[in-house]
Amino acid sequence: MVEAASLAGWRLVRALAVTMGMTVVLPQPLHAADLMSETRARGALRIAVEGTYPPFNFKDPKTGHLTGYDIEVARLVATRLKLRPQFVPTEWSAILPAVSSGKVDAAISQVIITPEREQAYDFSIPYTYSSFQLIVRKNERANYRSLADLKGRKLGVREGSVFEQQAKAVPGIEVRSYPAVPENLQDLAFGRIDASLDDSLMVNYLLKNSELPIKAGPRVGQLARIGVAFGKGNPRFKAAVDKVLTDARADGTLRRLSLKWFGIDASSATR
Repeated sequence: MVEAASLAGWRLVRALAVTMGMTVVLPQPLHAADLMSETRARGALRIAVEGTYPPFNFKDPKTGHLTGYDIEVARLVATRLKLRPQFVPTEWSAILPAVSSGKVDAAISQVIITPEREQAYDFSIPYTYSSFQLIVRKNERANYRSLADLKGRKLGVREGSVFEQQAKAVPGIEVRSYPAVPENLQDLAFGRIDASLDDSLMVNYLLKNSELPIKAGPRVGQLARIGVAFGKGNPRFKAAVDKVLTDARADGTLRRLSLKWFGIDASSATR
């Protein structure tokens, strides 16, 4: 009982810290159960996904079911761990707090691995590599070559994302944050913002499937690593997930899924 209360207490503190934008490292409760044991006992892996972020995780307009690259990777991980995937659609800004609070076991929703996040969460090995890219209107005449060129302009980003952090780090940019991608891009199309910053893989897919009058801008920043995020202190769970992803890369499954959704092999840093 004491052990369970201690675990719940730490999860609550961690959730409050993340919600307030703080990065903290908290000690793990002694002898806390590893996620591997918890999920096996439950028979299911609770997975946070945004659900509004094509081509990674979104609802199929025909069936209403979740689909996308992240969804297939999540099903792959759960299945090979002999667990049932249980998806929990969550607004992007609440995804990592959901991991902290124990509402979900893991987040598989294009979570970029950063040093700040690694202080509060553990990550699997990367299953995707991508980069940051600007999106502009088709009739845009300005030649943006970097984020610095957007000083004095309005830039749309997803709330609570690394893209938001990068944009706010550049003085002079008016950053407008959105809970999901559709609202962001609609404002861009209607001229309410001057550009949007997001994942290059999403941009590539979007331009093939969207009727909005937008186009790809330049890529900015370094290559990003994307992994499965989960709470610290779960070495058995991490080892099991890493093995699943390592095997899926070796047998070509990750490459096949990547080609299916992106047209390129984004499962490797070298392409």
